[in-house]
Amino acid sequence: MKIRAITPWIVAVPNREPGILYSQGQPGSESSAPVPTRQYVFIQVDTDEGITGWGEITTYPGPVANRAVCAVVRELAPMLIGHDASRIEEIWHRIFRAFTYVGTRGFTTAVISGIDIALWDIRGKALGLPIYELLGGAIRDSIALYTHFPYATTPEESARNALVPVNDGVHAIKTDPFWEEMGRTGTRYLDGNISAAGEQKGVDIIAAIREAVGPDVEILIDAHALYNVPTAIRLANRLAAYNITWFEEPVPPESYHALRQVRDQVQTRICVGERLHTRFDFVPVLEQRLADFIMPDVTWTGGISELKKISTMAEAYYVPVSPHDASGPINVLAGAHVMMTVPNFYKLETMRSKLDAYNAFIDTPLDTRGGHLFVPNKPGLGLEMNIDYLRAHALEGWGG
Repeated sequence: MKIRAITPWIVAVPNREPGILYSQGQPGSESSAPVPTRQYVFIQVDTDEGITGWGEITTYPGPVANRAVCAVVRELAPMLIGHDASRIEEIWHRIFRAFTYVGTRGFTTAVISGIDIALWDIRGKALGLPIYELLGGAIRDSIALYTHFPYATTPEESARNALVPVNDGVHAIKTDPFWEEMGRTGTRYLDGNISAAGEQKGVDIIAAIREAVGPDVEILIDAHALYNVPTAIRLANRLAAYNITWFEEPVPPESYHALRQVRDQVQTRICVGERLHTRFDFVPVLEQRLADFIMPDVTWTGGISELKKISTMAEAYYVPVSPHDASGPINVLAGAHVMMTVPNFYKLETMRSKLDAYNAFIDTPLDTRGGHLFVPNKPGLGLEMNIDYLRAHALEGWGG
């Protein structure tokens, strides 16, 4: 079975997640209010036997990065057309090494991820098996979730919002209590400081959330890699009093030395990984014990192939894996298929406890109940994309 075509789609749809903030797409800028539309990037891989696979790349800062990564996919496609779609590992390395002089991380791994996921989807469909069966078979019946809730500007409203997923049966929730001052996606790091007022407000928000949800719900803190070393240490230790499960991305990802300084001086657990790419970036994290949890993103770090390898590496260090997700339905399902087979799985991130915002994209709604995702046992990813919906919302020049 040969690859016949590779098509990148950029679709812009109404933002159905009020309270979730997305960058407007200008490098270095952040939005302080919900934007009216949200972009998603999907990769369609067609074969000469009529089987189509789907991947996803959706990234930040929104429109800028999405257009750039899709341009790379479009330029790369002729190099892969005609190749055997079942030779997933070979294609992975072919793309990876093609960019060795300009950099094998970031854009390169995003491109690999979208194509890799689509090839696994094709392989599963060709064999009539769900992807998790191709990765060794399931070791659990469902995937435990942790989820976000709408951001708010007061402790009281934050506490009310936090109860929404808890009442849906979710036992772990994540938030950035400092978002109002610091922005959201970690693209605007300057000096890594926060004002005393902003710091205190964030602490008050977590105190209110803990009081509202009680002692048994896990609270995860996303620092969005926005802080310098002393600020990250101070914030983590102040929030430790509220029994947080982890303090995520305390410092920007470029310096393992900075991460080590934070790790050695905080009283809570550390999670990193959404901005690390390939197993190679995770080697020092695991070898130097720089994190208690890791959170690779299946659509950024190298796809299904790489997420499985990273998870196996982490298993040898008894480090739990909790895949990052901040995009669309394929991100959720691709990560879930891998985690169905991973012994050291913690929880899978989703943007909401109910994922009905994705229903328009796909033929069958994602099945979430009681804080768990039930992975479809249909071939491949277990979903088909709604082509009519994609075409209706595709940006001009991007799509089939």
